[in-house]
Amino acid sequence: MVKDDLIIELQPNIFRLKGAGSSRHSYLIRGDYKNVLIDSGVDKNFSKLQKSLLTLGLKIRDIDIVINTHEHFDHIGANRYFQDYALIAAHRFAATKIAVEDRYVTMYKSGDLNEPSLKVHLWLENRFRFDLGNYILEVVHTPGHTSGSICIYEFTRKILFTGDTLFAGGTLSYIGESGSVGDYINSINLLETRKINELYPGHGKISNTPEDDMQKAILNARALLRDEEGVEITDFREVPYANQ
Repeated sequence: MVKDDLIIELQPNIFRLKGAGSSRHSYLIRGDYKNVLIDSGVDKNFSKLQKSLLTLGLKIRDIDIVINTHEHFDHIGANRYFQDYALIAAHRFAATKIAVEDRYVTMYKSGDLNEPSLKVHLWLENRFRFDLGNYILEVVHTPGHTSGSICIYEFTRKILFTGDTLFAGGTLSYIGESGSVGDYINSINLLETRKINELYPGHGKISNTPEDDMQKAILNARALLRDEEGVEITDFREVPYANQ
């Protein structure tokens, strides 16, 4: 049993590695065949992420695949430390922004004078699957927050890693530069067709009430379209380009 405030074992061999400050959570899946990290967090949170991995007996080179749920800096910032050892994967709409260094959309800049270019090795499509042996992960394209946003669905446990697409309580994240409220509503409608037991979001609390969260998220999105007051929107961004 791991005793660490930053690490929670959610399912057998599935861990939430809590992000510090504004950094998003990372999720580690120890597979029979490959080890997967979902989102690497902000660059400056890397030392804490590395410490969490070491606590679990893993070095950076033991991560085989890093899946980015979308292209924002707080999800891709530490990719640079993994990309020489692991395959970096993102939906193709996110991969284009990462690969060409579209900082208007990604808001990423490490602040390192010798900053390496971020790589994407696997350009994902909807329904792409990763068979890890003990778990099977399916990519679900969920545009809305950004055009390249994805969720990751695991079949055996019926859990959903949601990135910034869906949060506990149905709270909305801001709609990014490449995003769309209409696409967001459609994406949540599609997620409602799946059997989901728990949501593992990129920020905030884990949820075991996914149906309620999805219904509230749709209501909040429709209210946002009508420009109603009282819609709770959380913006997890920091000041762009400030040593991300």
